Amino acid sequence: MKHLKGWLSVSILWLLALLPLSLAQTLGGWIGRRAYKKRGKSYRITRTNIDFCFPALTDGQKEALSEASLIETGKMAGELGMSWLWRPERVMAKVAGVCGEEVVEDALKQGRGVIVIGPHLGNWEVLGLYLSTRYTLTSMYRPPKIELMDRLIRKKRARLGAKLAPASVKGVRMAMKSLKAGEVLGILPDQEADSGSGVFAPFFGQDAYTMKLLPQLAAQTGAVVVSAYARRLPGAKGFEIIFHKAPEQINEKDLLRAATAMNSEVEYCVRQIPEQYQWEYKRFQHRPDGGRMY
Repeated sequence: MKHLKGWLSVSILWLLALLPLSLAQTLGGWIGRRAYKKRGKSYRITRTNIDFCFPALTDGQKEALSEASLIETGKMAGELGMSWLWRPERVMAKVAGVCGEEVVEDALKQGRGVIVIGPHLGNWEVLGLYLSTRYTLTSMYRPPKIELMDRLIRKKRARLGAKLAPASVKGVRMAMKSLKAGEVLGILPDQEADSGSGVFAPFFGQDAYTMKLLPQLAAQTGAVVVSAYARRLPGAKGFEIIFHKAPEQINEKDLLRAATAMNSEVEYCVRQIPEQYQWEYKRFQHRPDGGRMY
């Protein structure tokens, strides 16, 4: 069954890759709108997270954000054929603008490594490909359960020379080596940490189980931490890549203070385009009292 799912998933990706960006986004947006109207699992998690993080919004505003978020997530799914299967130069032609990249370039000129934290915001695959066209890049990577998809993703993410570091001791060594060599390390900072590898730190005013790895790497290597995301432009006009220097508290040895600073930076990015954040992810699954939220 897993083998069949793998072939089906890859076949869908190839079909999506045949579409122009406008049609892929339209199809993905339609699927997202259907998910909103269906009121299924994705909607329930999205609405729960939005209730949790935006208590001051009216019910109507929360519904509007829930619908917009699911539509944008649908567009992200529709874009995967483009992100993984188009030629890199064709994908990069969809990058309409870049803002704030000098924070990365200045750090590298000083011989310091750079940790780019890329939240599940906008199109993070476009961001990763952009980074690999510009820098010597190592990306921390958590493989999917379907083996065929894993092989495809690894191949396509590494097609311009990026190194993929697994979420293991070996991967941590690769990350340390990259940063000490004055290179760029990419990490998705907003996945819930595995048991024993995180601390509870505030995110949108709520405790979220947050990875310790990134603050530990920042403290041990003195790397400059920068946030980045690829904002989806309206009308299928492509993407704008935004860089922003994160607070220096992320480099502190006090893990709670560092994790809090990291979450604060992710929250800053999300507040710029909250509808393009992946709110249906179970970010608050585990609670400080040992309970589960969803």
